[in-house]
Amino acid sequence: MENISSHNSQSLRDFDFNVTQDSTDKFIQTAENVKLYVKDYGKGRPVILIHGWPLSNEMWEYQIDFLVQNNYRVIAYDRRGFGKSSQPWDGYDYDTLTDDLKEIIDQLQLENAALVGFSMGGGEVVRYFSRHGGKGVTKAALISSVIPFLLKTDDNPDGHPKEKSETTAAAIKEDRIGFVDNFGKTFFGVNIINKPLSNPLLEYYRMLCSFASPRATLKCAESFSFTDFRDELSTINVPTLIIHGDDDKIVPIELTSKKASESIANNTYIVYEGAPHGLFYTDKDKLNTDLLNFLNS
Repeated sequence: MENISSHNSQSLRDFDFNVTQDSTDKFIQTAENVKLYVKDYGKGRPVILIHGWPLSNEMWEYQIDFLVQNNYRVIAYDRRGFGKSSQPWDGYDYDTLTDDLKEIIDQLQLENAALVGFSMGGGEVVRYFSRHGGKGVTKAALISSVIPFLLKTDDNPDGHPKEKSETTAAAIKEDRIGFVDNFGKTFFGVNIINKPLSNPLLEYYRMLCSFASPRATLKCAESFSFTDFRDELSTINVPTLIIHGDDDKIVPIELTSKKASESIANNTYIVYEGAPHGLFYTDKDKLNTDLLNFLNS
């Protein structure tokens, strides 16, 4: 009979705990004491998926599978402070977050890539072009994105008043999980007559949000609420797909994607009628088809 203990010991000795470039799960160090968790699946042209707030890469479950099956290499990572990535105290401004993205692109030696940013992740897409010249990226997609500018100012009168962000911050500090629970219902358009996802799935997304660092949750909310990307939109010099639901109660379409579509030179703008913010699940089949058509075009 085989000596199982001896066999297991040999297997452990043979196993390389330094994750190789070919591994599907890896941690990439992007700064001192900061490692980001990265999933890297499939073969073909790379597609980089940037998650929304305060979720993690798992939100892309249905897109990852679909794109890999359609011959794309999919890289989905956890932003610093979220999911399995390091949770430093600082570095939640868009410059630093985009420098993290550049490190992933550089260290994986990605070329001819597509950047896909959901909600907050749209900011990293835009900043990657304005800050790093879009190196290695030939297509971009903005899904339910926060760009170009959410805050109400004299020259952005339709924006959210600063008090709204302050109320959100206070609710997070008081009861972060309770806030996420209520936020999730609005996020997916759940109400008395509309239940686009099961209660267990809604609880699963709440759990993903709960893994985020409280500090990162607050500081990232400040970043996407107050960062003005309007002057950066002209730096996006690749074909861009813009998708947004017209019933988005989290990031209103008129304030964001409609304006972005008027300022980005080469874009395809698609409005999902009746769709909420979290259309990566509620309208996943349509999103997957539209995203694939764009990538293949």
